[in-house]
Amino acid sequence: MVKNLTEGKPLPLLFFFALPMVAGNLFQQLYNMVDTAVVGKFVGEDAVAAVGSSFPIVFLSVAVASGLSMGCNVVVSQLFGAGRIHEMKSTISTAIISLSVLGLIIMGLGTVFAGPLLHLLGTDPDIMADSELYLQIYFGGAVFLFLYNTLNGIYNAQGDSKTPLIFLIISSLTNIVLDLLFVIQFDMRVAGVAWATLIAQGMCAVASLIVMYRRMKRLPCEEGRENEKVPLFHMTAVRRIAQIGLPSMLQQSLVSLSMMMMQGLVNSYGKVLVAGYTAATKIDTLAMLPNMNFSNAMSSYTAQNIGAGKYDRVKEGLKACLFMVVVFSLAITIIIFLFGSQLLSLFLDPGDTSGALGYGLAYMHTVSVFYILMGLLFVPNGMLRGAGDMGAFTFSSMANLFSRVAIAYGLAYLTRLGANSIWWSIPAGWAIGAAVSLLRVKSGKWMRKAVADR
Repeated sequence: MVKNLTEGKPLPLLFFFALPMVAGNLFQQLYNMVDTAVVGKFVGEDAVAAVGSSFPIVFLSVAVASGLSMGCNVVVSQLFGAGRIHEMKSTISTAIISLSVLGLIIMGLGTVFAGPLLHLLGTDPDIMADSELYLQIYFGGAVFLFLYNTLNGIYNAQGDSKTPLIFLIISSLTNIVLDLLFVIQFDMRVAGVAWATLIAQGMCAVASLIVMYRRMKRLPCEEGRENEKVPLFHMTAVRRIAQIGLPSMLQQSLVSLSMMMMQGLVNSYGKVLVAGYTAATKIDTLAMLPNMNFSNAMSSYTAQNIGAGKYDRVKEGLKACLFMVVVFSLAITIIIFLFGSQLLSLFLDPGDTSGALGYGLAYMHTVSVFYILMGLLFVPNGMLRGAGDMGAFTFSSMANLFSRVAIAYGLAYLTRLGANSIWWSIPAGWAIGAAVSLLRVKSGKWMRKAVADR
């Protein structure tokens, strides 16, 4: 259902808008965790490491898709907030066509270069074959990944976070069933979880497209433009999307690049640490979801309200979002300290406290204490992105990521911290990025960056 985010009290509005996003991503992460759990329990620790070593490259494709779809999200949100429905429809069709074509290109490139990328990361020879097979199958579904991310951004731009949740629930349950069927029943091992993900993403993307097409046909254009033909592709829409999407893609790609560099450092400590790190990052990614989705909600909320010219309301929403991330971060930190071992034992041998499980616990106990810093980075960045202030958004993200990598390698080679340097570098990066972002918000310069009027 389309929802106007320019009216109503910001705190409950943002909470109930973000809640389905959190739930949807929980289901999405659930099937990612099931992938790892199934191969860990029914194939072995090397299979967990194979999937984990592939993750930074998988994340690169997700980064490109989600970064460009964010450009669509912000432009559609600003046009929707301004009541310019005719332009919004043209922007939607332009985004779907453009990003689907790009998905096909990434599909071809990813399949061809999966092996060389894994070699570049220094992947252990024992897990190289499984890692490459997993990647090649995963990239075979890149077009569905791009299509779904684009449509998800469009739904959120219209204030609808419930429809994507329904699709994700169905997709997640399908993926879990196929995981169990392909790995346990058909003994397809690592390839089984890759095919399960591809099929589930494909179903989700096609269903999302059908529902969006029907919605746009029913939605009337603004007065005076009801009978005008909506262009399926328009270069003005491409330019507007690119103004937000390309810096977002750069930011997301830098995230992926930093993950690859971190993965290279992790790989240097051997496959036992890789397995522990992989399991811990699965839990960590799950724990980050509230902050990430409050950030995404803040982007749509900011863009709609800027389109409507309600700048004071944006500031009220920022305060509400920051309050929520503090509360959620504290709660998640407590949960991880109480149940960290049990969570990791979903993927690893629960008795192996001196091996992979021990590394995973060290990671989680260090990083989880600083989730509030992550929230202080993500939410202001979400506001800057929704406002179209992409220079500040990108600079904050780069400050976070490059400092994280530099600190990790510096501590690893210049001190005796060893693998612990990896965990400590993460909150250090959050703190630096948050400082940059919050200073920009306080300056007020973000209020002059709207893209829908350019």
